[in-house]
Amino acid sequence: MKLIIGLGNPDKKYQNTRHNLGQSIIKQFVETELKAFFLTKTNLLAQIFETGQGIDKNIFAFSTEYMNNSGITIQKISNFYKIDPKDIYIIHDDLDLPTGEYRIQFDRGPAGHNGIKSIIENLNTQQFNRIRVGIGKPQNNIPIEDYVLQNFSKEELDLISSVTPKIFEEIYTIIRN
Repeated sequence: MKLIIGLGNPDKKYQNTRHNLGQSIIKQFVETELKAFFLTKTNLLAQIFETGQGIDKNIFAFSTEYMNNSGITIQKISNFYKIDPKDIYIIHDDLDLPTGEYRIQFDRGPAGHNGIKSIIENLNTQQFNRIRVGIGKPQNNIPIEDYVLQNFSKEELDLISSVTPKIFEEIYTIIRN
Protein backbone atom coordinates (compact mmCIF):
# COMPACT_ATOMS: atom_id res chain seq x y z
CA MET A 1 0.00 0.00 0.00
CA LYS A 2 1.23 3.48 -0.91
CA LEU A 3 0.29 6.94 0.33
CA ILE A 4 0.81 9.79 -2.12
CA ILE A 5 0.04 13.11 -0.45
CA GLY A 6 0.36 16.69 -1.66
CA LEU A 7 1.27 19.41 0.81
CA GLY A 8 -0.46 22.77 1.02
CA ASN A 9 -2.71 25.02 3.08
CA PRO A 10 -6.50 24.62 3.30
CA ASP A 11 -7.88 28.15 2.81
CA LYS A 12 -9.03 29.31 -0.63
CA LYS A 13 -6.64 32.27 -0.50
CA TYR A 14 -3.70 29.82 -0.64
CA GLN A 15 -4.95 27.58 -3.42
CA ASN A 16 -2.87 29.04 -6.27
CA THR A 17 0.25 29.84 -4.27
CA ARG A 18 3.69 28.31 -4.60
CA HIS A 19 3.36 26.65 -1.20
CA ASN A 20 0.26 24.75 -2.37
CA LEU A 21 1.97 23.21 -5.38
CA GLY A 22 2.00 19.69 -3.91
CA GLN A 23 -1.69 19.84 -3.08
CA SER A 24 -2.46 21.24 -6.53
CA ILE A 25 -0.56 18.42 -8.29
CA ILE A 26 -2.26 15.62 -6.32
CA LYS A 27 -5.71 17.18 -6.87
CA GLN A 28 -5.04 17.49 -10.58
CA PHE A 29 -3.80 13.89 -10.80
CA VAL A 30 -6.85 12.42 -9.07
CA GLU A 31 -9.39 14.63 -10.83
CA THR A 32 -7.99 14.58 -14.38
CA GLU A 33 -6.04 11.31 -14.61
CA LEU A 34 -8.16 9.06 -12.38
CA LYS A 35 -11.43 10.96 -13.04
CA ALA A 36 -12.24 10.78 -9.33
CA PHE A 37 -12.95 13.00 -6.36
CA PHE A 38 -11.66 13.25 -2.83
CA LEU A 39 -13.79 12.48 0.20
CA THR A 40 -13.39 14.34 3.47
CA LYS A 41 -12.13 12.14 6.31
CA THR A 42 -12.40 14.44 9.31
CA ASN A 43 -10.93 11.82 11.64
CA LEU A 44 -7.78 11.81 9.46
CA LEU A 45 -7.72 15.60 8.93
CA ALA A 46 -7.56 14.99 5.18
CA GLN A 47 -9.24 14.71 1.84
CA ILE A 48 -8.73 11.11 0.66
CA PHE A 49 -9.18 9.04 -2.50
CA GLU A 50 -8.52 5.27 -2.42
CA THR A 51 -7.84 2.89 -5.31
CA GLY A 52 -7.27 -0.86 -5.34
CA GLN A 53 -7.50 -3.37 -2.53
CA GLY A 54 -5.19 -5.03 0.00
CA ILE A 55 -1.51 -4.57 -0.75
CA ASP A 56 -2.45 -3.03 -4.10
CA LYS A 57 -4.39 -0.23 -2.41
CA ASN A 58 -3.18 3.32 -2.99
CA ILE A 59 -4.20 6.33 -0.95
CA PHE A 60 -4.13 9.80 -2.49
CA ALA A 61 -4.56 12.65 -0.06
CA PHE A 62 -4.05 16.22 1.00
CA SER A 63 -4.31 17.64 4.49
CA THR A 64 -7.13 19.85 5.67
CA GLU A 65 -4.67 21.30 8.20
CA TYR A 66 -2.07 24.01 7.60
CA MET A 67 1.30 23.20 6.07
CA ASN A 68 3.16 23.42 9.37
CA ASN A 69 0.90 20.68 10.80
CA SER A 70 1.22 18.29 7.83
CA GLY A 71 2.89 15.68 10.01
CA ILE A 72 -0.19 15.28 12.21
CA THR A 73 -2.31 14.38 9.19
CA ILE A 74 0.28 12.03 7.71
CA GLN A 75 0.75 10.29 11.05
CA LYS A 76 -3.03 9.79 11.35
CA ILE A 77 -3.31 8.42 7.79
CA SER A 78 -0.28 6.12 8.11
CA ASN A 79 -1.53 4.76 11.46
CA PHE A 80 -5.09 4.24 10.20
CA TYR A 81 -4.05 2.42 7.02
CA LYS A 82 -0.90 0.88 8.57
CA ILE A 83 1.39 2.38 5.93
CA ASP A 84 5.14 2.06 6.44
CA PRO A 85 7.01 5.40 6.05
CA LYS A 86 9.03 3.95 3.14
CA ASP A 87 5.70 3.69 1.25
CA ILE A 88 4.83 7.36 1.78
CA TYR A 89 5.41 9.85 -1.05
CA ILE A 90 5.18 13.54 -0.18
CA ILE A 91 4.72 16.00 -3.09
CA HIS A 92 5.82 19.49 -2.09
CA ASP A 93 7.23 22.82 -3.23
CA ASP A 94 11.00 23.24 -3.00
CA LEU A 95 12.99 26.48 -2.99
CA ASP A 96 16.25 24.68 -3.76
CA LEU A 97 15.15 23.60 -7.24
CA PRO A 98 14.50 25.91 -10.19
CA THR A 99 10.85 26.35 -11.14
CA GLY A 100 9.74 23.47 -13.33
CA GLU A 101 12.29 20.92 -12.12
CA TYR A 102 11.61 18.04 -9.78
CA ARG A 103 13.49 15.32 -7.89
CA ILE A 104 12.37 12.15 -6.18
CA GLN A 105 14.41 11.44 -3.08
CA PHE A 106 14.33 9.20 -0.05
CA ASP A 107 15.59 9.78 3.50
CA ARG A 108 16.32 13.49 3.20
CA GLY A 109 16.22 16.22 5.86
CA PRO A 110 13.74 19.11 5.80
CA ALA A 111 16.09 21.76 4.35
CA GLY A 112 14.02 24.45 6.08
CA HIS A 113 10.62 23.23 4.81
CA ASN A 114 8.24 23.46 7.77
CA GLY A 115 5.78 20.92 6.38
CA ILE A 116 8.58 18.36 6.04
CA LYS A 117 9.86 19.23 9.54
CA SER A 118 6.40 18.46 10.90
CA ILE A 119 6.28 15.13 9.06
CA ILE A 120 9.71 14.07 10.36
CA GLU A 121 8.71 15.04 13.92
CA ASN A 122 5.40 13.17 13.79
CA LEU A 123 6.68 10.03 12.03
CA ASN A 124 9.92 10.04 14.06
CA THR A 125 11.82 9.35 10.84
CA GLN A 126 12.86 11.00 7.61
CA GLN A 127 12.83 7.66 5.81
CA PHE A 128 9.99 8.48 3.46
CA ASN A 129 9.94 9.53 -0.19
CA ARG A 130 9.67 13.07 -1.44
CA ILE A 131 8.73 14.43 -4.83
CA ARG A 132 10.34 17.85 -4.58
CA VAL A 133 8.94 20.29 -7.16
CA GLY A 134 10.99 23.44 -7.75
CA ILE A 135 9.56 26.89 -7.19
CA GLY A 136 12.89 28.75 -7.45
CA LYS A 137 14.27 31.25 -5.00
CA PRO A 138 12.81 34.68 -4.25
CA GLN A 139 14.31 37.68 -6.01
CA ASN A 140 14.60 41.31 -4.91
CA ASN A 141 14.94 40.50 -1.19
CA ILE A 142 11.40 39.15 -0.89
CA PRO A 143 11.18 37.24 2.40
CA ILE A 144 10.75 33.49 1.89
CA GLU A 145 7.53 33.48 3.94
CA ASP A 146 6.01 36.02 1.53
CA TYR A 147 7.44 34.38 -1.60
CA VAL A 148 5.95 30.93 -0.97
CA LEU A 149 2.52 32.46 -0.36
CA GLN A 150 2.50 34.38 -3.65
CA ASN A 151 0.78 33.15 -6.80
CA PHE A 152 2.89 31.89 -9.68
CA SER A 153 3.61 34.18 -12.62
CA LYS A 154 2.36 33.12 -16.06
CA GLU A 155 5.89 32.05 -17.02
CA GLU A 156 6.22 29.98 -13.86
CA LEU A 157 2.83 28.36 -14.47
CA ASP A 158 3.98 27.39 -17.97
CA LEU A 159 7.09 25.74 -16.50
CA ILE A 160 5.01 23.89 -13.89
CA SER A 161 2.53 22.80 -16.59
CA SER A 162 5.36 21.37 -18.68
CA VAL A 163 6.70 19.24 -15.80
CA THR A 164 3.33 18.07 -14.42
CA PRO A 165 2.89 15.22 -16.97
CA LYS A 166 6.33 13.89 -16.00
CA ILE A 167 5.34 13.93 -12.33
CA PHE A 168 2.11 12.11 -13.25
CA GLU A 169 4.20 9.42 -14.96
CA GLU A 170 6.28 9.10 -11.80
CA ILE A 171 3.07 8.67 -9.76
CA TYR A 172 1.89 5.95 -12.16
CA THR A 173 5.25 4.19 -11.73
CA ILE A 174 4.94 4.41 -7.94
CA ILE A 175 1.46 2.91 -7.84
CA ARG A 176 2.29 0.13 -10.33
CA ASN A 177 5.30 -1.10 -8.34
